[in-house]
Parts: sequence; C-alpha cells; structure tokens
Amino acid sequence: MDYPTVSKAAVVRKFGEEINIEEVPVPRELEPRALLVRIECCSICGTDVHLWEGSLSLKVDLPVILGHEMVGRIVAMGPGADTDSVGQPLKIGDRIIWSHTSCGSCYFCTVLKQPTLCDNRRAYMYESMEKPPYLMGGFSQYGYVVPESGRVKVPDTVEDKIASLCSCAFRSVINAFDQTGPIRPSDTILIQGTGPLGLLAIGVAKTAGAKKVLAIGAPESRLNLAREFGADSVISVEESTVQERKEWVLQETGGRGADIAFEFSGHPAAFQEGLDLVAKGARYMVVGQLGDGGISIQPSMITKKNLKVLGSFSGDISHYWKALQFVADHQHILPFHKLISNEYSLRDVNVAIKRMQAFQEIKPVLYPWR
Repeated sequence: MDYPTVSKAAVVRKFGEEINIEEVPVPRELEPRALLVRIECCSICGTDVHLWEGSLSLKVDLPVILGHEMVGRIVAMGPGADTDSVGQPLKIGDRIIWSHTSCGSCYFCTVLKQPTLCDNRRAYMYESMEKPPYLMGGFSQYGYVVPESGRVKVPDTVEDKIASLCSCAFRSVINAFDQTGPIRPSDTILIQGTGPLGLLAIGVAKTAGAKKVLAIGAPESRLNLAREFGADSVISVEESTVQERKEWVLQETGGRGADIAFEFSGHPAAFQEGLDLVAKGARYMVVGQLGDGGISIQPSMITKKNLKVLGSFSGDISHYWKALQFVADHQHILPFHKLISNEYSLRDVNVAIKRMQAFQEIKPVLYPWR
C-alpha cells in the first residue's frame, strides 16, 4: 500500500474553539464498494462555519473533521468499486466527488424516493473521527468513501476547485430546481441571497429560459457578480428597506410579484419577506434555512395567494452528476471561477473559517497538501 497510516486533518473538538490539525488513522482494509481517496481540495461552505460555531440544527458527533465539499483522487479501491453511480468505469487515479449515504430500505428511500430524507443517513463532517472509518470530512489529506455513498467521476474538463462546488453548493441548487418544477418563458424568478448558492441559482434560472431574473443581496461586489451570472435587475438588502424592495419587485413584474422565488439567504426574516414578494399562484422554494432561528408569519398569505411553499434539503447523487454536467457545458459562459475567492493551506484553516464567518469570502478553497 503506497499511502501512509495517518492523515493530517482539521478537527473540531469543541464548538467555537480553535480548530486543531491532528493526525487521524487511515483505514488499512477497505470494505466492498469503499474507496480511499487523496483529497485534492475542499471548498468551504457556510454550513462548515455554522457547524464550527455550534449553530446548526443538525446532530454533530464531536470530534469531527470539518469540510464536506471535497474532490478526491482514488488511491485504493474495495472489491466491486470499479464503477461510479452512473455506470462510468473507475480506476486508481480518477477524480471523484461523492455523496452522503442513504440506506435504500427505509420509507423515505423506497416509498417517497427521497434519499436525502433517509432515516439511516450518514453524512460527511458530522461523524466522529474517533470511530472507524475515521476519515469522514473534507479538510483532510485523505478521505474514505463508504460503500453506501454515491460517487461520480469528475469530467477531465472540470478543474478541482470548480468540481468542489458541485459537492454541496451546486448540487443543492440543482435539487431545488428539480423540485420546483419547469421554468416557463414567461416566468420572473426572484433569488433571495447572493452567496454562492444564490449566484449559481441565477445562472441556472437564466439558462433555463426565465423571462427575467431578479436578485436581492449584498454587498455591491456580489451584486455585480449576480449580474455576470445573468441577473437582469438587482437590489441591495443593505441599502433598501423591506417596503422599498417590495415596490422594486412589483415594478419589475408589472405589479404582480415574482412567479417563482428561491430563498438562499439563510436569514429567517427573508422567508417572511419572500411570502410578500411573490405573485398569486407562485412557487416559493426555501433552501437556505438550516439554522435554529424563528420568525412570525401570517399563514393566510399562503392561503389567499394560493402559494406552493416548498423546501429542499441537500441533494442525492443524481444532483451531483447534473451539477458537474452543467459546469462542463456552461463554464465558458458563466463565470464559475469568480466564485472562488481565495485559496488556503490546511494549516490556515482557522483564518479561512473566520474570514468566512465575517463574510470576507464568497467561496474559498482549502488545499490539504499545501
């Protein structure tokens, strides 16, 4: 075996405290369908920051290796791991991205066909690094792909740091659009939030043929990037009031409101505002709300406006594959590379996380081998 017995990794032992670089065991025996990968890079997500802070409304089994948007190059393969989840052959040296697991035998997997809701789901970054297979996070030199994880080969034309976007941010956007349904040529789409998910969603909405794409966000640099991804009109959430934003949406939509809205901001108040910004009969997809914050809403708005209010969580392996294909097909049209705001080595993980926390980064990438 030409890989070491330990992997350097960024470990969170206590919420909000300094992240340590530790040596974590590398499994010597691989289960059937399992893979061991050398992690080429891992982009940093807002969810990484929330987990480190301890503000996620999801179970975390500390201590954990942080990071979940990773690209890996295969260094060892368990029996039967020679194809990916869409039937493409895999070999040592191939690059892949991989999904959280689903069991395939619970109610949500079999009856509802929604594996992201699996009762027995295992998620990278949330499992203890003190239990086998140890390497269940992206801020690490090596990673373990468990047998139940979906995996997709990265196209040769897609570079590592852009492929990493497809491991979480972009697959979440693709899943949200799949669940929302068809985009009509007459639709005006409103995007709340101009972080990575919101910016990617603007590109998808415009590519899908929407009549007009509106974006609410901040700061000005991200609004400029929203325009580059295809937004027809933008407004700063920092320089406008709730009433001014409502008047702007009505002006842009002939007094009706948005036909479809996507909430990617993560701020609970944005959901309350979104209900007021959509048209009668609209679809409202909520993606950004993973914190434990709450708000008061007027439920009659949903009834009187005959709204379809939807939620979308994570994505299954089909959305990873679709995200990679979208990037491969549109990377010469959409400025995906401009989402990558910085590059860090593993030893600088605390700097990177704190800059993300302070909204000084859009989507930085961590390289475990630098």
